Amino acid sequence: MDFRRGRKREDPEINLIPFIDVLLVVLIFLMVTTTYSKFTELQITLPTADAEKAIEKPFEINVTVDAKGNYTVNNVPVAFHGVASLADDLKRAASTGPNGQPLAAPVKDPVIIVNADQFAMHQMVINVLEAARMAGYDKLTFAAQTGGQK
Repeated sequence: MDFRRGRKREDPEINLIPFIDVLLVVLIFLMVTTTYSKFTELQITLPTADAEKAIEKPFEINVTVDAKGNYTVNNVPVAFHGVASLADDLKRAASTGPNGQPLAAPVKDPVIIVNADQFAMHQMVINVLEAARMAGYDKLTFAAQTGGQK
């Protein structure tokens, strides 16, 4: 180290040529070793909507069970003589339309809606389930009425 005062310092010299050489070597290396591929297009299946199609409502059979032990199938009172007779009534309801007119062919798998009064015995609802099973109907749904009298 030279601590003399009289000597003027020289400005530092920055040589960029070796730095540019190194960058050029790295760039050439990347260009040689990188594989490029070109995709012409991506195959994407977009969702479609069609507003003209009407939603098809399933055929429903309404079975009402009240607290007095009465059954109605599509608002028609049915006398209960056993589960087999109730299954026959369900099949009959599947072969008639909502207006009571016979259909050309019975509906294969209608939706059975069980409307049970809150005071109805559980065995009555189980009878409807067993009758639907005997008739070969698998689609069941339940609705509860809370305004009935005891």
